Amino acid sequence: MAMQAQEIEDLIRETFPDAQITITDLAGDGNHYAAEVIDAAFAGMNRVQQQRAVYAALKGKMDGPNGDLHALALTTKAPA
Repeated sequence: MAMQAQEIEDLIRETFPDAQITITDLAGDGNHYAAEVIDAAFAGMNRVQQQRAVYAALKGKMDGPNGDLHALALTTKAPA
């Protein structure tokens, strides 16, 4: 089942309400997206910790072959 970019943003925003979030549909199929998430909560976290936090915010939508979201190229950082 495909997801809309807004659905992905809404899930991330529940956990990171003040984040700057940019979602890009990479293939036009609703299954392959890129996301950039910039949030002060990432300060002091390494990149793996930041990305795990965002994946957790997706609430299982990427879990295995039955997940709603097949691929997400993720960029995370704290604001400069």
